[in-house]
Amino acid sequence: MAERDDTENYVSEYEPLQPRVDGASPRPMAAICDPSKLAHRVVVLVFMCFLGFGSYFCYDGPAALQVQVRQDMQLTTSGFMQLYAWYSWPNVILCFFGGFILDRVFGVRLGTVIFSLFVCIGQVIFAAGALWNAFWLMELGRFVFGIGGESLAVAQNTYAVSWFKGKELNLVFGLQLSMARLGSTVNMNIMGWVYGRMESLLGSAGHVTLGVSLMIAGVTCVFSLVCALILAFLDRRAERILNKEQGKTGEVIKLTDVKDFSLSLWLIFIICVAYYVAVFPFIGLGQVFFIEKFNFTPTQARAVNSIVYIISAPASPLLGFLVDKTGKNIVWVLCAVASTLTAHIMLAFTFWNPWIAMCLLGVSYSLLACALWPMVAFLVPEHQLGTAYGFMQSIQNLGLALIAMAAGGILDSSGYLFLEVFFCACVCLALIGVVTLYFVDYVRGGDLNLSASARAKLLKNKTDSEEKTRQKDGKLSPLRPLSAFGLRNRYLSRLGAQLPGHFSSHRSSLGHRSVLK
Repeated sequence: MAERDDTENYVSEYEPLQPRVDGASPRPMAAICDPSKLAHRVVVLVFMCFLGFGSYFCYDGPAALQVQVRQDMQLTTSGFMQLYAWYSWPNVILCFFGGFILDRVFGVRLGTVIFSLFVCIGQVIFAAGALWNAFWLMELGRFVFGIGGESLAVAQNTYAVSWFKGKELNLVFGLQLSMARLGSTVNMNIMGWVYGRMESLLGSAGHVTLGVSLMIAGVTCVFSLVCALILAFLDRRAERILNKEQGKTGEVIKLTDVKDFSLSLWLIFIICVAYYVAVFPFIGLGQVFFIEKFNFTPTQARAVNSIVYIISAPASPLLGFLVDKTGKNIVWVLCAVASTLTAHIMLAFTFWNPWIAMCLLGVSYSLLACALWPMVAFLVPEHQLGTAYGFMQSIQNLGLALIAMAAGGILDSSGYLFLEVFFCACVCLALIGVVTLYFVDYVRGGDLNLSASARAKLLKNKTDSEEKTRQKDGKLSPLRPLSAFGLRNRYLSRLGAQLPGHFSSHRSSLGHRSVLK
């Protein structure tokens, strides 16, 4: 009754209704208009999923048009890869402070709109650089685009935590991940066709055709900006109806926490960087590789190059569920890294159908994200999660920026074979890191490689011990706030990581932290 009274009061105050003939109170809102109802949250979820669609669509625009960008702008491969490096540079810093900016400076509603504007403006500058044949302007556009891209992912997942809770949140993150992968996949497979249509309309290829094609791609960013504005309105409306607080990321960033990081955590950082620098730069350069080595048509090359993203959309939640149920995170990471090394060896030294290797790479990529990222939560206390994940993402972007430039230089000077050997070496470094992590964790008696049942038992014993200690001291068990953002928000939208089960259950018990935004 209290919920109904609040809703009716709001309807009376903000959405006046005609008095009923019988003198009764106004009818409650329809479920689709009531922010406390599932039907309304489904509507919000639709806009939430499309919020990052434009960013992910345009991120791999250079990879989808690799041949055209190099030809029309007269670039070397090294120059082409600068477009990816310039995206990563701002995120070496912003990964630490994106959550702080949303919490303390703009608020999530205004922050989401501002970051969406950065994405739109960055894409427009990028396209304008092509139109005016000014590559330095294209680089500036990618830099501005990068400022908004990663921070928009933070905002997107902050919305998710605020509007959904419990088991719903797991599904929402999975849907957001799938939409992100859909954006990348559609871009990979449609931008070549768009360029071809513009070439037919304008009468020739060239930097003007490229610029127009990139400007058309920017329409998806405008669409995401519209979703950000609608979300801000719906969130503000829900705040007034439900008297709830504006959502926050919950991140706590303290750079001094770095000195407390364990050897196991540093090994996870090394694995993360060494692995992902052999995946994302390869996809960025993959189209020409498949054309030159396997005699694929551009359409076939774009299709096989996008299969990693296609597979990761459905595979990430399924593999995450598998890892959650079995545990043994280090073993799963070892399998993922070894499979990725096998895929790169197949691509480098054989002429087998590349669909086999790329499908294997897609499954491995999804599996590693599900098993690697949650391990950070097993190694650091809650108050250091924001710092640990921020540092992990920061050095990942630093590695991607440096390796993107290195990969372009290697390809220009030595060709694709030596580039693949270089990527194999990076994966081997990750493999050494995984093996070292296994033995370090074993010697120190860690729980990174425990089975799910053993980890649950360990957690239960620890919780019982803490409860007995509090009772012995005559203290009530305090309800400590847990950031639902801590494990999932910034990283799952791009990487597909799954939340460890004990964090999910703890979080769902703290309804006030993950209620509607």
